[in-house]
Amino acid sequence: MACPYLVDTHCHLADPTFDADRDAVLARAKDAGVSHVVVIGESLAGSERATTLARGSRGLSATAGVHPHEASGWADAQGRVRELLASPGVVAVGETGLDYHYMHSPKGAQRTAFEAQLALGAELGKPVVVHAREADDDMAAMLRNLGALPPVVVLHSFSSGTEVWDAGMTIGAYFSFSGMITFKNWKLTDRLSDCPADRLLVETDSPYLAPVPHRGQRNEPAFVRHVAESAAAVRGEPLDSLAQRTTANARRCFGARIDGAL
Repeated sequence: MACPYLVDTHCHLADPTFDADRDAVLARAKDAGVSHVVVIGESLAGSERATTLARGSRGLSATAGVHPHEASGWADAQGRVRELLASPGVVAVGETGLDYHYMHSPKGAQRTAFEAQLALGAELGKPVVVHAREADDDMAAMLRNLGALPPVVVLHSFSSGTEVWDAGMTIGAYFSFSGMITFKNWKLTDRLSDCPADRLLVETDSPYLAPVPHRGQRNEPAFVRHVAESAAAVRGEPLDSLAQRTTANARRCFGARIDGAL
């Protein structure tokens, strides 16, 4: 029987990859026990699409922000991102952060856009969804320098090193784990087992990072169940217990709208 408690806290459901069968994808998610999906905005256009989706369904909420890949366009996007964040269905800033692997935007532009979005989250009282890849030193430094009234931070699809882990622990960040924890080459089992119970989240990062046994396929929200099952096994607790706790964490992090069900 499906566990009726799961929240997919990070899904690019507005991606055109889902245009042909989005309703069927959501139906499968509901059948798998997914109660809510946070639809991520990774660009201005993506944030617009995510907001539109969230407006049409009580089981969806959205984020609005600019991914580090798009950071060079932050100056042009920031005004509209702020407007989108005022929408009732938009629960967080982001996805923002630092990505020094692909370097689609210069490091300086990434840091500027990230700092601005962290400040926006603090100002508006909304959590900030953070992407970090191969930028541990700068990421850890920026998290540690958030000041006396930092925003709530979600370190999504967590796979960073000790510096970012320690910085996240210091600021009380939420750690969200994706299908990577099901991969044979996953090396950070201790991060999953050591994550504070009240700071643990699960996600798919759909359409990316499909978990085993769906690796190589398009990922979708229904597959967050596999992430939760793997997390429960690593932590040595029943699936129902972990599902209820991660859903409670998602509600605390993102707000009352997460109570809306698919």
